[in-house]
Amino acid sequence: MGSPIDASSETTAAFIGRALRGPLNTPILVNNFADFRRRFGGYWHRSSLGPAVKQFFDHGGRQLYVVRVANDARGAMICLPAKGGFLVLRALEPGSTENVRAAVDYDGIDDEDKEHFNLTIQRVAPDTGLVVDQEIYRRLQCEDSERMFIGDALMSSLLVRAQNPLPSGRPIATRGTGPGFESTYVGHAQHGTDGVALCDYDLVGSASKGTGLFALNQIESFDLLYIPAPGRHLDLGPAAVLASELYCRKRGAMLIMDPLKAWDSAKKAVAGLRGSGYSSPNILSYFPRMYSKDDDDLTPRAVGGAIAGLLCKLDRAAGSWHDLDQHGFGFNGRLVPAVPVEIDEARLLVKEGLNVIAGNTAGRSTLCGSVTLGCGTQMERSFTSLDVRRLCLSITNAIDEATRWAVFEPDAARVAERVRSQVHAYMCSLADAGAFVDDAFLVQCNAGLHAHPVDPDRGITILLGFHPVGSDHPVSLTLHQTISGCRVATTAFAPATAECA
Repeated sequence: MGSPIDASSETTAAFIGRALRGPLNTPILVNNFADFRRRFGGYWHRSSLGPAVKQFFDHGGRQLYVVRVANDARGAMICLPAKGGFLVLRALEPGSTENVRAAVDYDGIDDEDKEHFNLTIQRVAPDTGLVVDQEIYRRLQCEDSERMFIGDALMSSLLVRAQNPLPSGRPIATRGTGPGFESTYVGHAQHGTDGVALCDYDLVGSASKGTGLFALNQIESFDLLYIPAPGRHLDLGPAAVLASELYCRKRGAMLIMDPLKAWDSAKKAVAGLRGSGYSSPNILSYFPRMYSKDDDDLTPRAVGGAIAGLLCKLDRAAGSWHDLDQHGFGFNGRLVPAVPVEIDEARLLVKEGLNVIAGNTAGRSTLCGSVTLGCGTQMERSFTSLDVRRLCLSITNAIDEATRWAVFEPDAARVAERVRSQVHAYMCSLADAGAFVDDAFLVQCNAGLHAHPVDPDRGITILLGFHPVGSDHPVSLTLHQTISGCRVATTAFAPATAECA
């Protein structure tokens, strides 16, 4: 409550796509490519998600949420013989490489008890055969009126679910033939499937069901969103782009958008962007795609994952108010621009809102231009600058998260002063780091329009004025923090910041 706001928190990215295995529609935090490979299966020729994740970590990213989506994928099935039928277990995570097995025993159960049984479920790594997850359930029953009903017990399982109809009696113990008659495991009666190729609507998902893009509602915040195309030779469709932009706008995040495969010249890129109608200060796009010297066919590849990693590295080392066109923030030396861009072409691309990937004297390509696709919007003109937009998003997101407590406090005057002090200290830390011209900024706060106590519906209003180092003009933002969420707006006239800090 009123705790200091961290001005150096790690930038977090979120990627959405198809994977060999892993939970569906659940954001999983991974901190390196080994984590991704262990949880989602690594590279897969039917998906561009794996290469994008590798790019992210190779270029300096550290925190990444991965959301796996699928189209008509099915989990593996295990059939355990039982009295009056079969106990059928279905793997919770669909996919052809999800390898689960089950064993039944009666250890610790009286011989006269013919209803209870113990069940062990294991997940086995498909490449090594090692057990990576195990769940043990004691004294289960197949009768739904009993306390240890298997259908209820397995609702907490991360591996399987029991399928109806259940057998009338307990499953038969899975005994081996050795001298100890130890339990053996039953594998798949039916293997899982990976489903078919994703479409835009699989990636977007459902807000009411929390699938696809809306699975990110499960996490508190993220800063960058990247959705790799469903396949290496495909483009992300307009439905996915527009839905993602709208979602990023609501969550205060930047969307990284790859150029279309057909954009094989600067002229086509400009015409294609104009024809697309995409225009938002929350979209970062670029041109051209890049070759990898390691590819045999030299097919141009999208590098949105690498850009996300570089932005995370930049924020950690220098701050979001800097641009990437500087030493130490270049692409991997194995990546080279697929299309050479002349100086006049680069100027036109940047004017249209496309950042340009070009080589530099250090032998590594960098992202030049530092612009968003906000050129045609009615928002603050400064938000056409990527540096300014990202700084403003990081400021508003941090203040939003840190001041939610204030809506529920009773003393309006005290709330206003505490919030102002809290935000002022945060802005001081940014000024000390060099985010503002002349280190000047303004912070004002009103709580509930002087209501006593604070009205949660009316909330608090925070006015910020500052001059970002990457902007020719000062910026003025108003945050309305209410019980239903935080609204951010720009004001027509920025307040004078001279001598404010």
